Formats: sequence, C-alpha cells, structure tokens
Amino acid sequence: MTLGDRPPPPAAFTRAAESLRLSEVRPEIELEDLPAPQRLAPYSAAIGASVYREDEELAVGRLILLYDPDGQRGWDGPFRLVAYVRADMEPEITSDPLLGPVAWSWLTEALEAHQADYSAAGGTVTRAVSEGFGNKADDPVTTELELRASWSPAQEDLSGHVAAWCDLMCLAAGIPPLPPDVAALPRRRDDPESDRTK
Repeated sequence: MTLGDRPPPPAAFTRAAESLRLSEVRPEIELEDLPAPQRLAPYSAAIGASVYREDEELAVGRLILLYDPDGQRGWDGPFRLVAYVRADMEPEITSDPLLGPVAWSWLTEALEAHQADYSAAGGTVTRAVSEGFGNKADDPVTTELELRASWSPAQEDLSGHVAAWCDLMCLAAGIPPLPPDVAALPRRRDDPESDRTK
C-alpha cells in the first residue's frame, strides 16, 4: 500500500453493499449504481431506480447505504439506509390530508412484508406543486410527492430493504406491489422495454 491509498473497506460494509444489487426486480423498475455521498459516513454506496409504465417515467428514487463502524448519533448500529422517492401525482391525491401518513405506511408496511428488520426510522413526506409563469405559463401544473426516510437495518443482508424500497416506489407510482407468493418475471431479450436507454 502506497502513501495516500485508502485501506480496503471493512468486510461487513462490502457484504452489505453487494446485497443492494437485487438479482430480480419487477419489469417496471430499472436499477443502477450511483455515486455515493462521501461526507456522511466513512463508507457509503448508493443505487438509483426509475419506475416506468409504457416508456413513461412515473417515479424515481435513490437508496444510500452508510456505514460507520463507530455508529453515529441517531443511528442504532453501524449501518444506516437513506431513501428518497419522488413521483408525479394527481392534484386531488396530493391535496388529501391523509397522504402523508399513508405514504409513510407504504414504507413501513413494505419493510414488514419483506421481513426487513429495522429501527430508529424517521422521515418526511412533502407535496410539491409546480406552476409555470412568463414563457412557461402554458406549461401544465404538476404535483409531486417526495418521501425522504432513513432507518437502521438490523442485518447486513439488505436485499429485503431494497425490495421494500422498490415496492414503495411502485406504490407511489400507482402500481400495486406483487403478492408475496408471486415472483417478478425477468424481461425477455426480445422485449423492447429491455432496450430502454438509461
């Protein structure tokens, strides 16, 4: 090892980061590796996802894994997951006062459904309205839901947490989750959806 080289990451972080990459996801979801933020923890990794229906992007998200062997204030252990989901929604849905509690329940129920044990969860649900003015006055008014959350996973294997996050994005996009006894079908090679450019 030369001066300035970083030591290899701890094995626990490497195992957890590898478990972020699910072998199977629903055909509506595309996953990709993203650059991870460097200042939040000594070790980090991140993935991004988009939910599509017939080539229309309905929701986007990021899931960040943070690892600090010493833990940090507000964490319950050395690992922390930080999730972000944004989805377009109809104005009448975003004006519903129950949207916040319902959107939060999408996350907690998805974690429970995938047996992804966690603690110290917290987050926010935001409704955003975008209205154009000036030379954008003719643009349609758009309404969005944004959910930001973080929690401490109880185990290194994060595959259940990733699956729950994918379910959360589908629910935000208006796509119901698959029943627990139904597996997602991989895309066929001749499926034009599989050739979508990221």
